Amino acid sequence: MDGLLLVDKPVGPTSFDVVAEVRRRLGVRRVGHGGTLDPLATGLLPILVGEATKLVPYLIGLEKVYEATVRLGVATDTYDAEGRVTAEAAPSLVEAISEDAVRAALATFVGVIRQRPPAYSAIKRDGRRLYELARSAKEGEEVVADEREVVVYSVTFGRFAPPEVDFEVRCGKGTYIRSIAHDLGALLGVGGHLTRLRRTRIGGFDVAQAVDVFAAAAILLQPLGAAVDHLPGVAIDAAVEARIRKGQQEVLQTLALPGLCHAVRLLGESGRLIAIVEAEGGRFVIGRVFAAG
Repeated sequence: MDGLLLVDKPVGPTSFDVVAEVRRRLGVRRVGHGGTLDPLATGLLPILVGEATKLVPYLIGLEKVYEATVRLGVATDTYDAEGRVTAEAAPSLVEAISEDAVRAALATFVGVIRQRPPAYSAIKRDGRRLYELARSAKEGEEVVADEREVVVYSVTFGRFAPPEVDFEVRCGKGTYIRSIAHDLGALLGVGGHLTRLRRTRIGGFDVAQAVDVFAAAAILLQPLGAAVDHLPGVAIDAAVEARIRKGQQEVLQTLALPGLCHAVRLLGESGRLIAIVEAEGGRFVIGRVFAAG
């Protein structure tokens, strides 16, 4: 059983809880996901089953779109509503903030920016998750994540009804919307934290296509190749397929593979995904090969 399942995750379960539920429902062990969502967050979570788990690396870098709500005036250690309050501003300070000030602050997050992820995140340091280090820290100790560069393509203002701000973020991999919430509050001088987050799109996948696996009566998988439709594809015949399956790299030199791309799908009969080849050192090499049938 191989394929793609688009899940609309509800509030509460972790991404691993969703994986576990799909394993239980389908009776399959090889199940993974293509992008973590915090328990507080809802929305699109691609689930990859069987041979499709080999495709996780090709989903991580896709553009993502989120809808977010931030409460101004209260900062927390997790940067969201599940954390401990670390600072609180007087309500009058929040009420004095203008919509123009909010719009101007949001605009500063667009582009290639430096961002510090939350201490309570799954980023690893010395082999341990930061949230593990944060939870085990002694009183007075502070776990601080290293800053890193991320890309935010757009931030679209939605609504400002003090103390809440709604906006939409279109961003690249590794962007923490919780950090944007925290930094927005700091920029406005009153603190802030994330209260709602919904992922609506990953690449060409939309949450409108997704199902809640905890409520759906049936689970239907899309073909595993549907997970990488964003990659260019090249059709191959049975003879080339046989050589690919034997790991014969030289057969790639006989194919008209498109340039200026990092990966290409090789498609067999009826458009079935046979392999993905990857650009490496100015040539293509076999990256992933998928089981026949």
